[in-house]
Amino acid sequence: MNKEFISKSENSEDKKAVFKEFDAINQEMVAKAKEDMVKLVDVSVELDGRYILKDINLTVKRGEILVIIGSSGSGKSTLLKLIIGLLKPTSGQIWIDGKNITMIHEDDLNEIRLKMGMVFQYSALFDSMSIGDNVAFGLKEHTDLDESVIKEIVTEKLGLVDLKGIEDNMPNTLSGGMKKRVGLARAIAIDPQIVLYDEPTSGLDPINSKVIDELIVSTKKAIQATAVVVTHDIKSAFTISDRIAMLHEGSFVIMGTPEEVKKSENPVVKNFINGFVT
Repeated sequence: MNKEFISKSENSEDKKAVFKEFDAINQEMVAKAKEDMVKLVDVSVELDGRYILKDINLTVKRGEILVIIGSSGSGKSTLLKLIIGLLKPTSGQIWIDGKNITMIHEDDLNEIRLKMGMVFQYSALFDSMSIGDNVAFGLKEHTDLDESVIKEIVTEKLGLVDLKGIEDNMPNTLSGGMKKRVGLARAIAIDPQIVLYDEPTSGLDPINSKVIDELIVSTKKAIQATAVVVTHDIKSAFTISDRIAMLHEGSFVIMGTPEEVKKSENPVVKNFINGFVT
């Protein structure tokens, strides 16, 4: 605030008005920043002299489902690694819930990772552990909760993905679709603020794909989480998304609502969503 301007305002009521206006602007700026759960600013990733991502700018609003589409090698999985902090960008900034994770210590980064849940493409369940222990893994590793409380949470999260009563089963007794749902239950066990999905419907038949789509939407509502979904499944993308962003050769070629993407005249976008080679 301009102190010289304030000092010239001899009337106390004028000063109060100035401070009130300043506070309103400041609160508006803070509120706007809090709306952004994930924000990438001018992010580039260069490996072996080749740009995987180039000058990426992306904002994911709190509570929305953003779906990232694109052909193989377009940089989708790299983007997820950046968001979760497994990969550092060559340049640019990555903000998670108001914190720049490109500038913090690994211990602080681990604290931020506890706000995230990850659903892996192939479920990544521990074969030697029961379903209950798989879902409880993060809770046991990162919290001091009593075993009884952990069991209650495991039961609750399995219920959210329609898999009640299978805590004692082993992963090898489950179908591919059920394993995906267990992976989702594990990802949301710690009530994350952000859930990242890597090809959640990959390898599933249409019926199980629809089940996973419905669960992505319902669990987002249940735990009030932001979701970033990477997928090749165009039908799924249009079904679950609030917004869609398409990567092509390391850059975004479109970002908008499902309807805006469907109506795009960009030949790269049109060919991709219609199943043609770009």
